[in-house]
Amino acid sequence: MKKKTLISLLCAGTLTVGVITGLTGFTDKKDAAEVPASDYTLLSTADEEKEETLVDGQITGVADVAEKVMPAVVSITNKSVQEVQDLFGLYGRYGYGFGYGRGGRGGTYTYESESCGSGIIIGENDEELLICTNNHVVEGATEITVGFVDDEVYEATVKGTDASNDLAVVAVKLDDISGDTMDQIRIAEVGNSDSLRVGEQVVAIGNALGYGQSVTTGIVSALNRTIDLDGYSAELIQTDAAINPGNSGGALLDMNGRVIGINSAKAAETGVEGMGYAIPISYAKPILEDLMNKKTRTETVAEEDSAFIGISGEGVSDELSELYGIPKGIYITEVQEGGPADDAGLRKGYVITKFDGSSVLTMNDLRTKLAYYAAGEEVPVEVSYQENGEVKKKTVTLTLGALSDYVEN
Repeated sequence: MKKKTLISLLCAGTLTVGVITGLTGFTDKKDAAEVPASDYTLLSTADEEKEETLVDGQITGVADVAEKVMPAVVSITNKSVQEVQDLFGLYGRYGYGFGYGRGGRGGTYTYESESCGSGIIIGENDEELLICTNNHVVEGATEITVGFVDDEVYEATVKGTDASNDLAVVAVKLDDISGDTMDQIRIAEVGNSDSLRVGEQVVAIGNALGYGQSVTTGIVSALNRTIDLDGYSAELIQTDAAINPGNSGGALLDMNGRVIGINSAKAAETGVEGMGYAIPISYAKPILEDLMNKKTRTETVAEEDSAFIGISGEGVSDELSELYGIPKGIYITEVQEGGPADDAGLRKGYVITKFDGSSVLTMNDLRTKLAYYAAGEEVPVEVSYQENGEVKKKTVTLTLGALSDYVEN
């Protein structure tokens, strides 16, 4: 993939903004231990015996934290295709889009959008540099680019996502990154959010409003705050460090420069100031490790190897999820008799929440992922279902069928 020139622009962002977590030693990136891609774990965590604030030429304040950690923080740009319902047919009529005859008078139209977020370099394997961010930063992406501290921008691939926890890992091929960039970037260090105390000073670094990296500071205002975010509930760190759109996926740090939270939300009600929220790193760490261990799929399979599952379904909207308590994912409306899904035990009414360990929210998500899998592959599929009025989860192994056989039948 070719290197791209960084264009600084104001990017629209959701009012969920995040900070990411550093997962390896805070030495120069190239000092990190080499770990095979097939068995990747977080490279190192903080030394619990260290002083809260270092002296004698080490970290002594916010400026030192920023200087150390900025090389580990990146900007992320997400290009995606959005579908909008055109109730009055205006867009199709005046050439702004095309109605498909779905819903309302004008059907729907699609357009390409661009949004910005942040991420943190958390490690590398033999082939990739690994970056942690929020799921909502990369959700629905058709193209992902990552901008490093030297303003160079490279194409990236979504390695794995967990929508239920708003976490994701993206990968940049090491072969694509110039030597100059590699010399300037660092792998971040992970702290321990379980040992945080209310009142501790913290630092936030991220791509606020898409302008580039900026630094804010504040304190830990509260711990274990239960906040509802996009249909799921989470216990988060509350901070008064300024968090703005574009900060999502950036780093919340202690005064030793260790990542202790992934900023993912800001209270946006009128008159509310100084209330930002972060996913605790101690909670996020095992989830990130699972995502980092996933196989990165960068090439679609040949047409003759195309796979199919044998279901029809619909994405569960935020409203439906909240109203009926249905997990976010793909609600199965029909299962083809004798097809791969039927053989695996999937049934009408089940909700597919993860495909091969990554979240899926719509049929388009599933189709996009399926393009990278060949017929005959075995894939774990996580589903939720109701039994005796209780929501249960299970994982089934799905053997993908050959699309050519399905078309012929």
